[in-house]
Amino acid sequence: MQPTETASLRSHSVLPSTILAVVLGVLVLVSAPAPAQQDSGPSPMSFLPAGADRAAATIDRATLRAPVRFLADDLLGGRGPATRGDRLARLYLSTELESMGYQPAFDGSWQQPFDVVGINAHPPKTWTFSAGSQDVTLDFWDDFIAASGVQADTSTIDDAEVVFVGYGIQAPEYDWDDFKGADLQGKVLLMLNNDPDWSPDLFEGKTRLYYGRWTYKYESAARQGAAGAIIIHTTPSAGYPWQVVQTSWTGEQFELPAGDEPRIQVAAWTTEDATRRLLSAAGKDLDTLIEQAHHRDFQPVPLGIRTSLSMHNDISSKRTANVGGLLPGSDPELAKQVVVYTAHHDHLGEAPADGAGDDQDRIYNGALDNGAGDAQVLAIARAYRELPRPPKRTTLFLFVAGEEQGLLGSKYFAQNPIVPPGRLAANINYDGGNIWGAAEDVTLIGAGKSTIDRVAEAVAASQGRTVEPDQNPDKGYYYRSDQFSLAKIGVPALYFDTGSRFVGRPEGWGQKQVDAWVQEHYHQPSDELTDDWNFDGMIQDAQLGLLCGLILSEQPEMPSWLPGDEFEAARQKALESLNGH
Repeated sequence: MQPTETASLRSHSVLPSTILAVVLGVLVLVSAPAPAQQDSGPSPMSFLPAGADRAAATIDRATLRAPVRFLADDLLGGRGPATRGDRLARLYLSTELESMGYQPAFDGSWQQPFDVVGINAHPPKTWTFSAGSQDVTLDFWDDFIAASGVQADTSTIDDAEVVFVGYGIQAPEYDWDDFKGADLQGKVLLMLNNDPDWSPDLFEGKTRLYYGRWTYKYESAARQGAAGAIIIHTTPSAGYPWQVVQTSWTGEQFELPAGDEPRIQVAAWTTEDATRRLLSAAGKDLDTLIEQAHHRDFQPVPLGIRTSLSMHNDISSKRTANVGGLLPGSDPELAKQVVVYTAHHDHLGEAPADGAGDDQDRIYNGALDNGAGDAQVLAIARAYRELPRPPKRTTLFLFVAGEEQGLLGSKYFAQNPIVPPGRLAANINYDGGNIWGAAEDVTLIGAGKSTIDRVAEAVAASQGRTVEPDQNPDKGYYYRSDQFSLAKIGVPALYFDTGSRFVGRPEGWGQKQVDAWVQEHYHQPSDELTDDWNFDGMIQDAQLGLLCGLILSEQPEMPSWLPGDEFEAARQKALESLNGH
């Protein structure tokens, strides 16, 4: 999970009339309700191939727990990119795919290697800002986190003016421009997290768009020629506590090799308290500035603050890889098209020692994030091999690298797909897993974006569950995991997240569990496989993804984005490029 996602929930065995659910060895008969959405045309369930129920029944606690146990073991050292643990994870995943009888996905190879640049920035212990006659000093770790925005030995801000730029967004389709043509060359831009969310008439209201992502904000600052950018962190606007910024943005960070794109020198975060202290010294009030930023006529506000910062960076060139196994389709024509399952295999590696005691756990094991996602995709891959015949479309099981570093592996795959993007039929992505028990519903991140919704609703209904829209639309989850990379080249995607109604639990219980996990374990060394994991929900969700993928592989028409969706144009362009091919 890339800052930030929570866990994911799904349901159990699955056929249109009566369903045989196998949960921890207990057989339960469940009557399937009608699909939630009654569109014209045949029910998606009618496209399930023979043997789908038997294949789904192979997904059980053991097939899910065992891969997590291996991938999250201390032996792999947190699976940081280009480490020994990363190589072990890739070897494990590729040998598992080989043992199932899959074909190597990349011109005879199980792995798609790519170069990454490692940047280990060394910020100073303090960062000083001059506000008139006053100096304000912020402490590294507690008040600010700073990373290099350039792939160079040093990153430097030299006596730069600090300017508040609201949300730092230019969105002509919403008639929104926070910069108004101001000269921001060489300056440090202080900006709010998220995007305008206080009115349904602005952007998408509470639903966060890519404009609210930290990646967009740093890119936006770079396009203005800024020397640096500082995002003000609050837990509500980020969706995760300050400790996630601390752990995710320190130590060696990885990027794809730089091109000719504009870059800022320093990408930084500050806490809300530190920001208020800094602004107060300059005679400014954060609440007043936020109110100004809530209007289309907002103009950048020079703060009367100047600052310098210089960081030494350790730069290294390394290689990691995506892992993929291919199941050729059984239909001569549809086999040219590919349904892609994805899960990222990387995590954060090990924290620097920094004088910590020998007994301090420094390994970010990444059991839920994303050993659980890898386990679900492996279980689905194993289930596919139980079918009497392969599905009509080709299926790719893809384990991508570097998700925690900014979706690097899926971005590289999107730039170098195994078939033209117009032949990538759909993506089903797993990032996290439901470790709290069986659920009566499932959340579909990105609901209302594509025709895949109808497939998800039909399969979930056959499990006795409902599909609910994103319960936390302000978190922007659709833009925070690997399906976003494929969506940008036009591929419709399914990405499930935790539901809210847990079997046998009171209302609100599930959200409390997820919130507690994010607060205590997300991107922390404590994300480990423990005895209290309940795999019932993960079994549900793996079976849900299995059957959705089978339907998407068998339906005569490829899924599409709904009219007006932000990714519709990319899909059209990808399909048009197939002419003559």
